Formats: sequence, structure tokens, C-alpha cells
Amino acid sequence: MIGYIKGTVSYLGENYILLDNHGIGYRIFIPAGYQESGLRVGDEARLYTYLNVREDALTLFGFLSQDDLEMFRMMLNVSGLGPKGALGILSVLSADDLRFAVLSDDAKAIAKAPGVGQKTAQKLILELKDKLRLEDAFEKKLEHQQASEEKKDTAAPGGGAEADAIQALVALGYSNTEAFRAVHKVEISADMDSEAVLKAALKYIM
Repeated sequence: MIGYIKGTVSYLGENYILLDNHGIGYRIFIPAGYQESGLRVGDEARLYTYLNVREDALTLFGFLSQDDLEMFRMMLNVSGLGPKGALGILSVLSADDLRFAVLSDDAKAIAKAPGVGQKTAQKLILELKDKLRLEDAFEKKLEHQQASEEKKDTAAPGGGAEADAIQALVALGYSNTEAFRAVHKVEISADMDSEAVLKAALKYIM
């Protein structure tokens, strides 16, 4: 019904956003990871949406990419997994990481999502594995990496220090998601090098 909504971010809640579109504020539930993706109040944003229809409520779920929305829709076909559970999974795993988790039978990674237990994670793997191809997963991962590199090339000063700090955290044993979130919590100034960013990020993790 609604493919996407484009507007100004007027409020960021714990798991939802208010997006102002021509004076109408749409309340849209989003993955928790989007809070650390650079989304800020006052920014222009485009969210690809899914409208969940129930007898007592109409709920919008929104995603920054069509790929995230595609994985969300796919998870809704898993028996016993509703929109909130699917959103919880995309809050701890990117679409790329989720595809690889399914294809590698990594139920433990999926079960880290709030409200998703080991049995539900195993059921998700069972029902989605035949719908995913390893070749497609690698192709999409490569596309996203290339887009990320292009974004870094046009980023403001400090982008290189951020990338180096994330790589250092991963080398220390933290997951990509943990490293990304920690670094993006740091208020990075122009005079901070990668070592300074790393130290500040470690404080958030500890």
C-alpha cells in the first residue's frame, strides 16, 4: 500500500521514528541498529515501509534499504515469527549477516535477537534456507561493501579514523555490529586520530 515515505526526522524513539511528511508525522517502527547508522533529528530520510494490518491496529515498519525490507517480508512467512520478532532480528543482524547466518545454520547468532529463542531461530533457518542462495548472498554483500566504500570516500574528516577504529575492534574479537555501534557513539572531532577513537569506543563497550 505504501512503498516508502520520505520526510524529515522529527523524533527518534528507542525503536521507532517520527517522520514528518508535509505536516503529517508518521510513526514508523525501525530496527534498533538504525539509531547508530547516522540517522539524526532534522535529517531528511527515506524509509521503505511495510504496513501491518490487524483488527485493532495499523502499524508501519520502516527500513533504510529495500534489501532490509525484503528480508523482513521473508521472515514474516516463518510460522510463529511476527513483525516484532522479525524487526528484533534485524536489530542485531544486518540483512547480509542474516543471510549468512541462515546459510551457515548459525541459530545462535539469530537467537541473540530479543524475544527470539533457539527453537524459533532453528525454525527460521529451516524455512528460509531453501529460499536463499550463497551466490546471491555474496553478490549482495559485495554491492553493499562497494556502496559503503563510496560513501567513505565522500565522508567528512574523521571517516578514516572511524574505519580504522572499527577494524581494530574487530581484530580484538568484537563483532562487526558491536564495533560499528561503539565507534558511532563516539563524538569524533577533526583532531582525533584512529587511536583516540578506538580508546573512546572501548569505554562504551566496557
